[in-house]
Amino acid sequence: MKHVNIKCPYCRSRALLRPASVVHERAAPGEEVYVCARFPACNAYVSAHRDSHLPMGTLADKSLRQKRRQAHIALNQLWERGLMTRKEAYRWLQVQLGLPESEAHIGRFSEFRCEQVIDLCGCFTSADRCAA
Repeated sequence: MKHVNIKCPYCRSRALLRPASVVHERAAPGEEVYVCARFPACNAYVSAHRDSHLPMGTLADKSLRQKRRQAHIALNQLWERGLMTRKEAYRWLQVQLGLPESEAHIGRFSEFRCEQVIDLCGCFTSADRCAA
């Protein structure tokens, strides 16, 4: 297992790898999160990959986690509606945002960037396709 040193972007405390049950009542067995050492006073955490235990993004507070969920839902609509494959949707998003592939991950996005994703995806899936 690779050791990662993560600092909370909100309070600068260290993040610790813990069972997801620390933050989710119905967490799946084996699911883990990086959680701020000051949790629950500081409500920042991010899920970890099951195989590598690496973080799936950056620590996020409740507001940012909600915005990231909304961005994922918006992006998922592109392939769930058959408009493109999942891989094509992420590539399209990367191009639209002008990001290198290494930075085109919703789990790393700010609230502002998530709003951009939601707006872009909404324009793509709407009938009028939004005015350019």
